[in-house]
Amino acid sequence: MLNIDFSFWPVGVLWIQIANFLVLLLLLNIIAYRPIRRILTKRADEMNGMQQAAESLQEKYVQNEQLLQENVIEARKEGYGVKEGIKKEGLDQERGMLQEAGAKTEDQLGKAREEISQTLASVRQALQGEVDQFSQELAEKILGRSF
Repeated sequence: MLNIDFSFWPVGVLWIQIANFLVLLLLLNIIAYRPIRRILTKRADEMNGMQQAAESLQEKYVQNEQLLQENVIEARKEGYGVKEGIKKEGLDQERGMLQEAGAKTEDQLGKAREEISQTLASVRQALQGEVDQFSQELAEKILGRSF
């Protein structure tokens, strides 16, 4: 325990020391502690502001990433639809060309058959006349008389 012996020091010196201590405490508070606390508070506020800005940017990044993924998926779907449309259009054109080629071929085949029929009919007619003549000549030769 601390015992203050007032006999060694006069009472006035003690009060002067206490007053000196209080003045020193007041001056240190004004000169050092308050500015340091103010700077620390300001730094903490700035750090909180930066932290909030970083968090908001992170959230914005996540949202933009999700939006980008959705847009990529949508673009792929749209591209697939366009691809399928072009593919279907190509198949339709192919069918049309095949039908047109088939119709031309059928038309040419019909004309060729008609030509063959006409040629065959004229050849038959010519052969029929010759067959009659040959049969008459043959009959004359076999029978030995003329008709």
